[in-house]
Amino acid sequence: MTTQTALNLQDRLEDLFAYIREGRILDAINEFYAEDTVMQENSNPPTVGRTANLEREQRFLDTVKEWKRFDVTAKGVGDDVTFYETVMDWVATDGTPVHVEQVVVAKWQGGKIIHERYYHN
Repeated sequence: MTTQTALNLQDRLEDLFAYIREGRILDAINEFYAEDTVMQENSNPPTVGRTANLEREQRFLDTVKEWKRFDVTAKGVGDDVTFYETVMDWVATDGTPVHVEQVVVAKWQGGKIIHERYYHN
């Protein structure tokens, strides 16, 4: 695969944000992530493969009653890598408000994310 240009990755990243803001998170995984993608939260063991990550994300979404906020506060693009800092708020199904601030680092190949790691509180 050839190296993604910064402009192409910037466009892909902005498209990914649009999917997330629209609540189309599972669609985003299908559109933006490679079949053998690896996703990891902090230092937890990684989840390998798009199918496994779709299942993991669905379990998470089942705990969300209402999305309140997804704000990108910083972002950057390099050679086959992107990062963004985000602030998110939602209400859990039990009514508990949840606030998360995180940084997401993604490695790309052929326009798809092959590895993504979340660093959050």
